[in-house]
Amino acid sequence: MRRPGTANMLPRLREILQGTEASQILELAVALPLLAVFVVGIYDFSGALNLRQKLSNAAREGAALGASQLTSDLSGSSLPTSILAIRDVVDSYLQAGRVNDCALGNPTLSNSAVMTWTASGSCSASSNFTVTIERAYAISTPGGGKVLCTRVALSYPYQWRFNSVIQLLVPGAAYGSVQIGTNSVFPNMN
Repeated sequence: MRRPGTANMLPRLREILQGTEASQILELAVALPLLAVFVVGIYDFSGALNLRQKLSNAAREGAALGASQLTSDLSGSSLPTSILAIRDVVDSYLQAGRVNDCALGNPTLSNSAVMTWTASGSCSASSNFTVTIERAYAISTPGGGKVLCTRVALSYPYQWRFNSVIQLLVPGAAYGSVQIGTNSVFPNMN
């Protein structure tokens, strides 16, 4: 036994499915996931570019400060104050830019090479933020000489948000994190 009004619904449903409304619904069903992927992709890539710009600025600020610092404190066995000052400038610049410094505020600095120090902070179980400070970075001049510079290099992990949306179109696709790296070099003033 049919319910009242059901007989009137079937012809209307048949009419909708044969009309242009059905094709529009199908087009929306196909286009919406693609549109979502494009919008999230644009948002995600712009976030990565914005982070890279902030990292570049922080490296530039640190290298500029390091180039103006004396190198007399680098020969001792203790941690040089100029290296700590460079690390602090990079850290404060990132915090002002609302970038997670991954607990870089209290890193262990180690002299990994001559006049080179590395500080790192743990962002997650598998990725670290690394700041490398080289106070005797040599650049060759056209006349065969060398200019000693301060080089600050940053390597920061970036987790793609795109991963959750791409799986709508391609189940099983995975985008993990990537290290965004940048560096800046300034000639030492002294």
